[in-house]
Amino acid sequence: MKPNWILAVAAAAAASFASALPPPKAHAGQVSLDQQWTPEQRTWFHHASQGTATFGIPYEWFMALPAAELYSTGWLSDRGYLARFGFIPSEASEPDNPDGLPIGFARGAQQVDPRTGAKVANPATGKVLTEFGLTCAACHTGQIVYGDTAITIDGGSAMLHLGNLRRAVGLAIINTALFPDRFDRFAGRVLGPNPPDGARAQLREAFKVAVAGVKEQLGLDLGVKLKSVEEGFGRLDALNRIGNQVFSLDMRDNHGRPNRANYAPTNAPVHFPHIWDVPWFSWAQYDSSIQQPMVRNAGEAMGVGALVNLSNQGKPLFDSSVNFAALHRIENGLSGPYAAGHTPLTDKTFTGLVAPKWPDILPKIDPVLAAKGGALYAQICAGCHLPAPNTTAFWDAKFWKPADNSPDAHLFLDLPLIPISEVGTDPAQAASLAARKVTSFAFLGIKTQAYGRALGDVVARVAQRWYDGQIPPVTPAMQAEMNGYRPNGIRAPLSYRTRPLDGIWAVPPYLHNGSVPNLYALLSPVSERPRRFWLGSRVYDPKNVGYSTDPIEGGFLLDTSRTGNSNKGHEFNNGRAGRGIIGRLLTPDERFAIIEYLKTL
Repeated sequence: MKPNWILAVAAAAAASFASALPPPKAHAGQVSLDQQWTPEQRTWFHHASQGTATFGIPYEWFMALPAAELYSTGWLSDRGYLARFGFIPSEASEPDNPDGLPIGFARGAQQVDPRTGAKVANPATGKVLTEFGLTCAACHTGQIVYGDTAITIDGGSAMLHLGNLRRAVGLAIINTALFPDRFDRFAGRVLGPNPPDGARAQLREAFKVAVAGVKEQLGLDLGVKLKSVEEGFGRLDALNRIGNQVFSLDMRDNHGRPNRANYAPTNAPVHFPHIWDVPWFSWAQYDSSIQQPMVRNAGEAMGVGALVNLSNQGKPLFDSSVNFAALHRIENGLSGPYAAGHTPLTDKTFTGLVAPKWPDILPKIDPVLAAKGGALYAQICAGCHLPAPNTTAFWDAKFWKPADNSPDAHLFLDLPLIPISEVGTDPAQAASLAARKVTSFAFLGIKTQAYGRALGDVVARVAQRWYDGQIPPVTPAMQAEMNGYRPNGIRAPLSYRTRPLDGIWAVPPYLHNGSVPNLYALLSPVSERPRRFWLGSRVYDPKNVGYSTDPIEGGFLLDTSRTGNSNKGHEFNNGRAGRGIIGRLLTPDERFAIIEYLKTL
């Protein structure tokens, strides 16, 4: 039994946790829009395993854990419980989602740790347990609610609170270890009726590893808490969290301890980006920092817990649980065909997943007002965001070029990169990537301490290890395809890139850090934007184009005065251009006209 103070802290945390969660909402209808995916493609994407072990426990344990609150008789895996963190319900399906978990949860292969070769087996049956974690659909599937209808947006921006989810899983693990009645419930589900002698003791011993992981994570987070900022619903400091996973938790010393010096504060939250069109960008990320799709996707998988050997020289270095075949299939589904010489420019339309069209469920678009907005868009928006993708002008070859240093003839959309000094938006995300330094073991051969380049090098080596380890090895031609015909370009400019605005109506809130609640506020002077507003609701406001910002039980109050949360910049106002002012002051009527036009994209 643990010391009484630990029991008291766990009990207090669990008792207060329920009030931090919004209650689940039921909707009469749940619909998906036509985005060029079949139902089969959509279902597979929602639950495709990337080889992650996000929660540090196998699938069978997650399904057996009681909910975090001590008084609860429910289970952590209950769909209604997970909905309270912002997860979107999903129907049970074989083989992708046999237990009907929400969108973004993925059951993988047998769980084997490449750092040790260790397997976790069910002591009652001897069967190796299953890897389990989040997949990219968790953060990149959105939903808006209008009236009684929930509209799912594939490739959109999720309204998740992953910080609360992490706390819930951690509390569920700790309280299950501390309280006998909870462990009884857990063991009953894992072991089944009448387990063999010793199975229960073996399970408790194995469970200690999960408890130790929660305590370790808590200690690391407490060490940087004062310099971190709460991300809340719809946002995540993804790049810093990936770095913490790879360069701290994965790079352990001879005693198995993480590298504390490499564990950075999470103080640069970004709004979960929408991902249609992205496979055709020459550079991705808000700060245009990553060029190669495989490095981008494998880095994301490693950041949400894919296992990788970066410390044990007795096992193959850079060996991992990352499911590279699935990552390639995901990217192909998003991009459409990468046939030689074929780009969207060939057919003057994006392939793969495309932006959703404004649906009939929402109020009808005013064509006269939209036409006025289109003229304004051409004057004040197209210079950065390019002509709209539904116009002939967008498909001018001058916007498309081969990737830098790429031997292939594929063309990609070359988007403008705007210095922070000009656009004036919160600098934290770009600045932290440029400034962060990391150290690594000499035997890994990583020559730089610059975080971005070091991460790109590590991920590329993990990918190459997988390519070379296949039987037969992946051919150079296939490697080029899986790498998206782009080199491993990494940079850290103090700039943010623009993007086409197709589907922008479907992905509030706005700016890269989600600090502006709706399009009307975005087109307004900074002085008219709300300084604090609530996140967590999916109730849609079709006039201002954003989510409701009314107070919501268990919601997150975003304070734009905090580090990383600034709502300044990208401002239409009187005054000299630059330092955040990008255009003249717009009248309210002009703002609504532009909004009406953006609904047509």
